[in-house]
Amino acid sequence: MSGEIEAGIVEALIEVRDRAYAPYSHHPVGALVVSESGTRYAGANVEVAHYKGLCAEASAIAAMASAGERELREVYVIGPGQHLCTPCGDCRQRIREFATPATRIRVVDAEGRLLRRYTMDELLPDSFGPENLGRESAMDT
Repeated sequence: MSGEIEAGIVEALIEVRDRAYAPYSHHPVGALVVSESGTRYAGANVEVAHYKGLCAEASAIAAMASAGERELREVYVIGPGQHLCTPCGDCRQRIREFATPATRIRVVDAEGRLLRRYTMDELLPDSFGPENLGRESAMDT
């Protein structure tokens, strides 16, 4: 089905994308993050009438953080078509907050085929993170 992407991850991505609430953009997006413990957290975009909705990546990361986990091993994003549906700028920064140098971000097409893979430095070069504020950062490991 996906080549490099585990079938269970593809199925979970498609399921969560299909549950997105996107009545305004008609652009459903799903995300799945894998924490350092190996636990998977899924999220879908949720739009609201004033156009300030919640992105799928933000939804999945919020579920992970709410469970008490603080480190991303992998991030997967699926959109509705065959084109790249990469994380927006805000989500790139959100991913960066919980990423390590080993974190991998993968963007797949509507059927779950890998389109592109990124490291955090490729996705958000010269990024600003906790270490810029004198805090510890997993990116320093």
